Amino acid sequence: MSGRAHIKDRLGFLLNPGGNAGDSPDYNGIDNLTAPSRGVIVHSEKTISKVSGLLLAGGQARRMGGADKGLLTLGGRPLAAWGLQRLAAQVGEVMISANRNHADYEKLGVSVISDSVSGYAGPLAGMVAGLGKASQDWVLSAPCDSPLLAKDYAARMYTAGKSGKFDAVVAHDGKRLQPVFMMLNRQSQPGLEDFLAGGGRKIDLWLEDVPHTRVDFSDQEDMFLNVNTPEDLEEMESRIAGDPDSPE
Repeated sequence: MSGRAHIKDRLGFLLNPGGNAGDSPDYNGIDNLTAPSRGVIVHSEKTISKVSGLLLAGGQARRMGGADKGLLTLGGRPLAAWGLQRLAAQVGEVMISANRNHADYEKLGVSVISDSVSGYAGPLAGMVAGLGKASQDWVLSAPCDSPLLAKDYAARMYTAGKSGKFDAVVAHDGKRLQPVFMMLNRQSQPGLEDFLAGGGRKIDLWLEDVPHTRVDFSDQEDMFLNVNTPEDLEEMESRIAGDPDSPE
């Protein structure tokens, strides 16, 4: 079977309205992620306990034909499991922002939240929902389609924000801001809610009025590689082959 045909098969169960993640021939389940209690994955080493993690999986994935990207299979596991494992190892708790297929995401063993703003309002809607549910004052986001999250992502972001001077900390790849990789303080929630209620959707526009700083991740370019198309998924499959950090 060609690589393109294999990807089409993996997309099929998500594009089929009657399908679910368990119908994928490559789907092994997500119960193998350690989850001591529903809603929180706890790790004792290298965690920033004052930060809650938020994996963003609430988009429409138009370039994937509308498939739920977080549930696409990568290396025999849902794509979201890759980013979740790396994020969970760095923070005190993790949530997933999703607007469909909650039952499948709940198999990851963490809390799944939905946007409070209707109509697929974009990443900011997921972030404001996360701020409302988080147990910590800082919420660190990452997109579900970027599986190669830097292992020191949380530490570097928290170091930049812990002074209390900023409401937001944004990752920078050396060329441009990468605002879906962002850490928000709870005090930003009212202003963000007002921005969304007024029809605002663009993160860059919102940041213009928010005290924020950037963190240079130009030494971690792979962190920003994402899966937007079937071809991207095929290329990522090659990248993660034999990866020692594969979810187990």
